[in-house]
Amino acid sequence: MKARRFIALLLALAMVAAACGGDDGATETTPAPADDGATATTAAPADDGATDDGDAMADAVTIDYWLWDGNQQPFYEQCASDFEAANPGIDVVISQFGWGDYWDGLTTAFASNTAPDVFTNHLARYPELVSSGVLVPLNDFAAADGVEDIYFPGLADLWVDPNGDRYGFPKDFDTVAMAINPAELEAAGLTVEDFANATWNPQDGGTFEQLIARLSVDANGVRGDEPGFDANNVATYGFGLEGGFGAFGQTTFSAFAYSTGFEFLNQNPWGTEANYDDDRLADTITWFRSGIEKGYISPLEDVVSLGGFTLYENGQVASMTNGSWMISSYSGLEGTDTVWAPLPEGPEGRRSMFNGLADSITNSAEDPAAAWEWVKHMASPACQEIVGTGAVVFPAIPSAAKIAQDAHAANGVDVSAFTTHVDNNTTFLFPITSAASEVEAAVGPVMEAILLGQVDDPYAALDAANEQVNAVLGG
Repeated sequence: MKARRFIALLLALAMVAAACGGDDGATETTPAPADDGATATTAAPADDGATDDGDAMADAVTIDYWLWDGNQQPFYEQCASDFEAANPGIDVVISQFGWGDYWDGLTTAFASNTAPDVFTNHLARYPELVSSGVLVPLNDFAAADGVEDIYFPGLADLWVDPNGDRYGFPKDFDTVAMAINPAELEAAGLTVEDFANATWNPQDGGTFEQLIARLSVDANGVRGDEPGFDANNVATYGFGLEGGFGAFGQTTFSAFAYSTGFEFLNQNPWGTEANYDDDRLADTITWFRSGIEKGYISPLEDVVSLGGFTLYENGQVASMTNGSWMISSYSGLEGTDTVWAPLPEGPEGRRSMFNGLADSITNSAEDPAAAWEWVKHMASPACQEIVGTGAVVFPAIPSAAKIAQDAHAANGVDVSAFTTHVDNNTTFLFPITSAASEVEAAVGPVMEAILLGQVDDPYAALDAANEQVNAVLGG
């Protein structure tokens, strides 16, 4: 019975998206995997555990480590090679999977007690994994080694549960910005500075709606701000949804809603009451629906069918919001350039969700002490500065994040649209609750129905969803 309940819980977790894996998926970190990554790959050749005379080392340990981002894998392989050189007798084997395969595989592995020793964890998922008893607290290890909080303010605190138990040290952080096709800007007579200075409100969309209307072009070449624009026959939408909204909207609605003063929870992390019944959220989602109806925003059906990033790559959308973990993916597009702008300024200012990933040790670990040494190394400046050179993510340690920014600059990419939110303290935390999957199950379908025009009264629908969420949270 316990195994069946646990499998059901983990399957429900698959509904929750994240920072680094796409919208509400993350997407460190919603996300967004670099490739389908279904096959496992091994780190730099591991020591075979034998001495020069062929005698096996009695204390040899192999650490199985899982991650989902193929773009980061080469840099963690370098970290593993350095770690193995400094820790004879400990080998690290790295396996990388695409986002969906990753969490499906962990579901099966946890249920059968065959999970990896260490894995990349996500803030949306770790609370329920903690409640399932499959993770090892790191408190004693960290206290014994005197590990200090050397990370961007607040990141380390996110990985401590209400009981004071720690389940990770931060490895990176992410924020959200506007990706814009410069060719579309030029054709519309606009500049990236127009977007950098844009204002937004849920009543008339502010200057931001004027900009995305201008970028929208129908099949006859008529722009969204010109007479005769055909909203039912659009060739290029001015603004594209990164993905389905879900309950948390990391790369879609969250920044817009927060710019009105909305907040997901009564406190974060570990809120006990939700605010999905706040009219400012309904106002925000209703504005997105009106933009779809006007032909300025890509329909949800297209996003679900092809994916928001693909629509941008194909020239079907001229701009979109996305996370910093996707910068290198945009830079790698052939035939489609990208410039970045900060998110529009709302009635209560400019806001961006702040998220991050960490590495956790599982109860399946062969040698938890050896696994801790690997986790500690990945959270150290030595490893994070290596990761920073890859210009894939912003590491959680400021010195390493500066290396990543410099690497982007060397590639000709200005990432200040992302870092400005940290520099100016305009971020808000990914909502952390003890029941993220149940929140997603209650709110996600309502968001989808509103965007599809299937809800007559979005305010009442979100009120009802909020009651379900509060019943779960105990509010």
